[in-house]
Amino acid sequence: MRSLVTGLLERAEQAEVRLAKLEAENAALREENAALRLENTRLKVENQLLRDEIARLKNLPPRPPFRPSGMDKATDDKPGVQQAGKKKPRGPKLDVKRVSREEVLRANVPSGSRFKGYKSCFVRELVLKAELVHYRRECWITPDGKTVIAPLPAGIIGGYGPNVRRLCLMLHAQGQVTTGRLATLLNDVGFEISKRQIVRLLTKALDEFVAEDAAVLHAGLVSSSYVTVDDTGARHAHGNFYTTQIGSDHFTVFRTTKSKSRLNFLSLLRGNYRDYVLNDAAFEYLEERRGDPGLFARLRTFEPQGFCNQVPFLEYLAGKGIDIFDRQGIGVLAEAGLWGSLRHHGLLGDVVIVSDDAGQFRVGNHALCWVHSERLLQKLMPAKPKEARSVTLIRDLIWRFYKALKAWKQKPSPQAIPGFRRRFDRIFTLHTGYDALDQLLTRLHRRKDELLKVLEYPHIPLHTNASENDLRTVVTKRKISGGTLSRDGRVARDTMLGLMKTCKKLGLSFYHYLGDRLGISGQTIPPLAGLVAAKA
Repeated sequence: MRSLVTGLLERAEQAEVRLAKLEAENAALREENAALRLENTRLKVENQLLRDEIARLKNLPPRPPFRPSGMDKATDDKPGVQQAGKKKPRGPKLDVKRVSREEVLRANVPSGSRFKGYKSCFVRELVLKAELVHYRRECWITPDGKTVIAPLPAGIIGGYGPNVRRLCLMLHAQGQVTTGRLATLLNDVGFEISKRQIVRLLTKALDEFVAEDAAVLHAGLVSSSYVTVDDTGARHAHGNFYTTQIGSDHFTVFRTTKSKSRLNFLSLLRGNYRDYVLNDAAFEYLEERRGDPGLFARLRTFEPQGFCNQVPFLEYLAGKGIDIFDRQGIGVLAEAGLWGSLRHHGLLGDVVIVSDDAGQFRVGNHALCWVHSERLLQKLMPAKPKEARSVTLIRDLIWRFYKALKAWKQKPSPQAIPGFRRRFDRIFTLHTGYDALDQLLTRLHRRKDELLKVLEYPHIPLHTNASENDLRTVVTKRKISGGTLSRDGRVARDTMLGLMKTCKKLGLSFYHYLGDRLGISGQTIPPLAGLVAAKA
């Protein structure tokens, strides 16, 4: 018995020694793991900096240092089971009433066979052929000696008809086909056309399209209850430019400019107007920007002051003793003048501007994109397991809150609004002990009014995914065709891409739209601006 007890004691002592050794090894492994996490985080940051430097040297926009958020897709409701008996017809069977011609195919049968009627078969075909039309134009001499020549049909430019131009515009804008490939395609079909001539067909004589695109922007800003905005890099004249997207459910416009400042954004919202107005709206804008009250007193008058363009506006400011060469000071005053002009012409009104929190878009009645706000969690690089668990917890709380907001948008209830505000405060005032996460939560809590703007305007979207989807067309165009060199090319690209997106949102065929505007007989398309206003 004594030997048994002694053996058990020796084994217990050996187990304690092994346990102490394992605990020491475990502590060492934990320290090594933490060191490796820190090293991994440092390498990720260094790798991203190198990627950004390579992109800068290649004149490309830097890649985001985090993956896209899956919050919006993950919080969608699962689609219900489709009701039986309401199956969508399969196959292209809905166009059989538009038969253009009918042919009877004969069969070789032996003598004595009996005729049993016909078996129908509908075949869809595309006819693409080159034609060379010889127009003989009558020439007359009037009694007073003037020469009168019969005019050519509408739409002919440089010896090419409107159908050629429609095909080029559609393939270049909607099909993302380059001018070189367009030239090869048409030459293979039988056309004698050069790449330079195709560029002329794509960029010249677009005044009507440009005017309609401007009218679409005006109608959208006047009639829409909200707009989503975003921008992306662009190349023009061998320089870095920026393409800004402005749109809603019913329209889209693109504008490519040298700057992406707030002053530039306000000038884009102004559209074709070129005036500056110092009215109550302009001074309210200056107060929001915390301008000099003494400056307000010098500029404020009983009646609003209007200026036809920038030159008389700057002359007026100089006459009031303002240094017009101070770029920062004069920039805020110019923004106020533009904002006054927008309000003077009835643009925006109570329109909500939904953006990704870029500074240039933070004007007027502004709302913040939830997807971009949640995506900031992707930028955090926790070095400890506890910090990683805190990030996961906060992300789960935000996702649940976002899902509840989406459900509330379907059936808005004013009684639930105070509950959403309290729940928002509980989430974004949490203290996790992870400093970077706590600072991010504090930052987002300061933007509470913009993140919860949907509680005041249930019709607005919770994100700017629509703007990013529209800009993918511009990005694809940039990757395939590169940049533009002339002003005509830049305007043509923005105009045709914007009109194409607008037609798609209105449920119209871009091909039929081009045909109607180029004078080709076919389907009649009413002005897009009127359709945008009617849809609002």
